[in-house]
Amino acid sequence: MWKIAVLLVIALVAAWVAFVNKRPRVAALLVFILGAGMSWLVYSSQIDGSRPFRLGLDLSGGTQLTYRAKIDAIQGSTVADSMTSLRDTIERRVNLFGVSEPIVQTKHGGTFAGQSEERLIVELPGVTDTQKAITLIGQTPVLEFRLLKKDATPPPSGQPLSNANEIFEPASITGRHLTSAQIQFNQSPGGIPNEPVVALNFNSEGGKIFAELTKQNVGRYFGIFLDGVPISTPVIQESIPDGTAIISGNFTAVGAKELARNLSFGALPVPIELIGAQTVSGTLGAEAVARGISAGLWGIGLVGLFMIFWYRLPGVVSVVALSLYVVAILALFKLIPVTLTAAGIAAFILSIGMAVDANILIFERTREELENGKNSAEAIHDGFSRAWPSIRDSNISSMITAVILFWFGTSLIKGFALVFGLGVLVSMLTAISVSRTFLMALGVDARGKFAHFLFGSGTRA
Repeated sequence: MWKIAVLLVIALVAAWVAFVNKRPRVAALLVFILGAGMSWLVYSSQIDGSRPFRLGLDLSGGTQLTYRAKIDAIQGSTVADSMTSLRDTIERRVNLFGVSEPIVQTKHGGTFAGQSEERLIVELPGVTDTQKAITLIGQTPVLEFRLLKKDATPPPSGQPLSNANEIFEPASITGRHLTSAQIQFNQSPGGIPNEPVVALNFNSEGGKIFAELTKQNVGRYFGIFLDGVPISTPVIQESIPDGTAIISGNFTAVGAKELARNLSFGALPVPIELIGAQTVSGTLGAEAVARGISAGLWGIGLVGLFMIFWYRLPGVVSVVALSLYVVAILALFKLIPVTLTAAGIAAFILSIGMAVDANILIFERTREELENGKNSAEAIHDGFSRAWPSIRDSNISSMITAVILFWFGTSLIKGFALVFGLGVLVSMLTAISVSRTFLMALGVDARGKFAHFLFGSGTRA
């Protein structure tokens, strides 16, 4: 598909070169071929399923899960980093199960039980089995390394603790510092021979923290927590500078292998608690898509009829340019790709009306130049030149708005802003290039009576 896209770009460049060299008919032919190529690209990729449109949760159906992150054991300065790592870990986890275009985001949810609350929102398009979705998230273990406080007694391993925060310091290293985990068999002196253990490898940040922590706390107990349970509480015998830790906890070979696999998939840096689950029906999504398509067709049809009725021959040209605009936008949706939501479809429909705004400015300016006695070529050239500053300023202000919405908005607003911004940019390009190319290619002298009528507007001849 990318090869075809490259060919289309070459055709666009060739069309521009032909226009610059004052060969508008050659340029118009190349633009027409370009439009036909994009149409075939969109249609064929949709029919054979090689690159279908990506639909968001509200259109394709699926599940939305809301979790509360338990940050009481996390140092305040690292909460933001831990939440970012949590989001990335969950995203990797759900991708492993083939979920298409999951949306994972963090959100500050005010306060809960007197503490600041952080939330994780997971949207899984196409997954309508809520329990399955919960399982996808819940299978990932939470890994924490916490020093035992100096005046505390080491607890027994493998038992849940109700007072973990009272006898253990906040987590120094969490799953966000982990890069990999492998099963090994213990060969170290003093251990159980051939006991299955799990070797953990930390990233550069985690390795430095672990090396410094073990160097400064020789002789102290170090709790290794998995899902809130201390599975091992060894004594730090010496500094460990190589960024590797060993988890032992009377594992079976199968249990150690499963633990290593789950940790490699992504150990959660922060414990999470499910507080809400919502299932979106695929039937409702299909209805929204059908209504969106219907609204788009009505919008294109009514705008096209108005332009032809009011601006006559230039109106016909604007309809051709509008058709190419729609095809170009749909092709971009597939190539980028853009995940379409109901808000995105609304932005697309809105951009259809805005796509002809530049044409209206151009046609009105061109008509004024014709009334001043200029021939068609001069009137079209000057009409575009005089309309360009207004087109440029209005479209730039719209794109600035789209950027602000995308930068600060939620995922729903981001989808609207992205489609809206793309629509404004492409509509500006089609107005200043496609419409002018086709008008110049017609070569009609508007000084004749019938031709003057064709270039008129509204009720005026």
